[in-house]
Parts: sequence; C-alpha cells; structure tokens
Amino acid sequence: MDDLQPIILAAVGRAPQWVRHDLASPDAAIRERAEDAMAAIIAQALRDAAASFG
Repeated sequence: MDDLQPIILAAVGRAPQWVRHDLASPDAAIRERAEDAMAAIIAQALRDAAASFG
C-alpha cells in the first residue's frame, strides 16, 4: 500500500452527509462525534484495502 491517498479520498467521498455537515459545527461535542465517525470510516477503508492485498 504505497499510496494511501486514493483509499482515504474514496473513504471521505463515501462519508454520510451528516458527518460532512457536523465536521464544520461550531459545537465541539458535535464536531468531535463527526471526527470520530470520519476516523472510523477511514480506518475501515484502510483495513479493507490491507485485507485485499494480504
């Protein structure tokens, strides 16, 4: 997995609208929930990519 950017970009592109919206929230708790969700989406995409190579 030399180039992670396409994997991460695809994961970000699949993020639900509520995550995209909440990432820009001025409320720290809402923003943190969205950041946690985005991190989980990216982590899963990376795990899936690693599994397809291994």
